[in-house]
Parts: sequence; C-alpha cells; structure tokens
Amino acid sequence: MTTPEICPACGARNDCSMANPATVDQPCWCYSVSIDPEIIRALPLEQRDLTCLCPRCANVQSQLQPAQSEHLK
Repeated sequence: MTTPEICPACGARNDCSMANPATVDQPCWCYSVSIDPEIIRALPLEQRDLTCLCPRCANVQSQLQPAQSEHLK
C-alpha cells in the first residue's frame, strides 16, 4: 500500500508538504531541487508518480538550503 508521506524507495518519511494537511498550501522541498530522471526510472513502475522520494533517496541533500536540509533528516 502506498502512503503519501512515505518514501517509496526506503520507507522513511519523505517530508512532502503536499502530503501533510497542515502544510499543503506551502511549496514542497522538491520544488527547489533537480532530481536525476534515472533515480525515478529506477523505481518499479507501480511506485512512480504516487508519492515523493525522501531527499536522501532523491540524492538532493546537497541542493537543499542548510536549514531545510537539517529539518529533513
């Protein structure tokens, strides 16, 4: 079963603002990064485009602002 706030690759929280009713009106951390398409293609087809990856699995931690990166650990 897919849960919107869980990373489909590792099962950790993905910190997606869109999945949290309290922050749904705020931009998600993923809006400010560029995720390599190969990372998305590595997911099984049934897991793509359903939930967000976490920053670690998306391999974008170096692209996040320091304060933002600390919050997402």
